[in-house]
Amino acid sequence: MMINNTVLQLGGHAPLVAVIVGIVAILLLLVVLDLPAFVSLVVAGFTVGIVAPAIAFADVPGEFATAFGNNMAGIGIPILMAAIIGKAMVESGAANRIVRAFTSVFGKDNTEISLFGSSFIMSIPVFFDNVFYLLAPLARSARARDGKNYALYIVAMGAAGVVTHGFVPPTPGPLLAVDEVGANLGSTIAVGVLVGFPTALISGLGYGYWINKRIEIPLRDTMGTTVEELEEQNEVETSQLPGLLESLLPILLAVLLVTADTTTQTVLGEDAAVGGITGFFGDPNLALTVAALAAAFTYYRMSDLDSDTFSDELTDALKSGGNIAAITAAGGAFGAMLQAAGAGEYIANGLEGIGLGLLVTAWVIAAGVRLVQGSATVAIVTTAGIMGPLASGLDVNTAYLVMSIGAGASFCSWYNDSGFWIVKEIGGLTQAETLKTWTVATTLIGIVGLLSTLVFSTILPLA
Repeated sequence: MMINNTVLQLGGHAPLVAVIVGIVAILLLLVVLDLPAFVSLVVAGFTVGIVAPAIAFADVPGEFATAFGNNMAGIGIPILMAAIIGKAMVESGAANRIVRAFTSVFGKDNTEISLFGSSFIMSIPVFFDNVFYLLAPLARSARARDGKNYALYIVAMGAAGVVTHGFVPPTPGPLLAVDEVGANLGSTIAVGVLVGFPTALISGLGYGYWINKRIEIPLRDTMGTTVEELEEQNEVETSQLPGLLESLLPILLAVLLVTADTTTQTVLGEDAAVGGITGFFGDPNLALTVAALAAAFTYYRMSDLDSDTFSDELTDALKSGGNIAAITAAGGAFGAMLQAAGAGEYIANGLEGIGLGLLVTAWVIAAGVRLVQGSATVAIVTTAGIMGPLASGLDVNTAYLVMSIGAGASFCSWYNDSGFWIVKEIGGLTQAETLKTWTVATTLIGIVGLLSTLVFSTILPLA
């Protein structure tokens, strides 16, 4: 007998039912029953599909599997290569060498400033998740060296990257919003930095200092490296570590390759003659692979391992990365099921005509969509499409509309956002620690970002 989801149709509020059921399911499975994250996310995703009339009952498993596959296609190779990068940079001493260089420039007590600045700048041309893959080993090495401040490092690094990823083109979300609302690209980049920097400063370093005094996050084994290995690196003389340029090479390669493609598309257009070349080398899958090869070469050169043992070491890293990739893709698929259930559209339509100013309205819509389905990019796309026709009614530069959308879309990353699981798994955090650091920081980014937008649009309207 065929089962039809229309029996679950509750008027026009079925998407809201799907949201509530999804939230209850994920909290029950993850928090109460304490099931593995991957299993919990898959079961919760199936549950959302079952109660969503927009998805045929027989299609629920396939829809989830397709969403899982789409997410894995986007993050699978980068995460696996990031696991190799993390393992190789730690084992070779490259991560420790970079941390020591930061310490010599900014002082031993200012490592968080180095991580904050690096993440803020790198996340303009590079996806946040790729930046986090690259900087996480440095934060872990710094924690092993200092013996403290890991919560501060995670928050400072994470918040800085999220802000520029959501506020400053040419990252895809803000770039699309620029096109939808008819903003000027150059003005939006400038306004993005203007609004984004104080937002990142307050939500990253400000909150990072505050929460760091209240929780102590220990180092745990993750990304194929153990705490003992990190601590052993701190006993090694700097002269016995790789050179600074060689240590930085994996990060530089990834950033330069991706930036070259982004710059080409932004300046010369997608049809530029060199676009095919930069598109190939700047694809995150290839860029992270090249970076992983560079890191692995340094690891092999600095170690006394034979080829078989070296291969086994990299395989161990891939096993860890595979688990992280599976959890991350499942989190994204859970969010995709909420989106397929119509949750984003339901929230957006419900908030569209509530009578607030355009900047605040855009933020509320983006935050609502983000909260119920997880993806910041989807929240930006949805909100920009709604607000685009209304942009002409603004009496300030339309770049500020892009900022309010980006701030709302960055609001409150939790279980249905793949970024939550990237930070948790690669950072080696518990769920509670991730909620207290990452989730609160992204919530602050949303709120402070809106306030910064309103303040700067008042004193510097650039109309």
